Amino acid sequence: MRDRLLLIGYAAAVIAATSVHDPRWLAAGLVLALLAAGRDAPRLLRRTLLAMLAFSAVVSVGYVVAGLLAGNLNPEYLIRINIRVCLLTFLTSLLVARVDFLRALNFWPAASYLATLILSQVVTFRRLFDELRQAADSRRLRRLPLREGYAQSAGAVVHLFDKAERTAGEIALAMRSRGFFAPAGPDARRH
Repeated sequence: MRDRLLLIGYAAAVIAATSVHDPRWLAAGLVLALLAAGRDAPRLLRRTLLAMLAFSAVVSVGYVVAGLLAGNLNPEYLIRINIRVCLLTFLTSLLVARVDFLRALNFWPAASYLATLILSQVVTFRRLFDELRQAADSRRLRRLPLREGYAQSAGAVVHLFDKAERTAGEIALAMRSRGFFAPAGPDARRH
């Protein structure tokens, strides 16, 4: 029940963060989220800032350049959007750290099935990605030229997609063998 309540609280916080447009209220929400994280706050904040780096580098810098060229740069908008992205990213990191998704979604079989597939794929992809990276590093003495690096990356992506398809099929068969897809109720025997 705790996980379900945290998931509902997260959904409410996301709706609130996207509905509020005052940077002071968004900053207050971020402070509350940091306090809610407790001693995990520094680690989660560092992860949040690293994830935001790509967003800030592309969107914020692009907005500043376009605003300066057009002569209508709005710094309040820039501050608001970056605080909002930081708050939403931090809330998501906090959710991932604190919520067991399978428990939170156990009331809804379809969502529970989807969460099982996603989580198992994430674990498989993380392990496979590390193995591919280590294998590539162990087979070369120098950095690959750009063209060869792209070719190697393309081969790895094809391998990851093939593995994802096979793994999803295996997981679906395992879940079916455990009765996950069995119809429930008195009419179950007719199907």
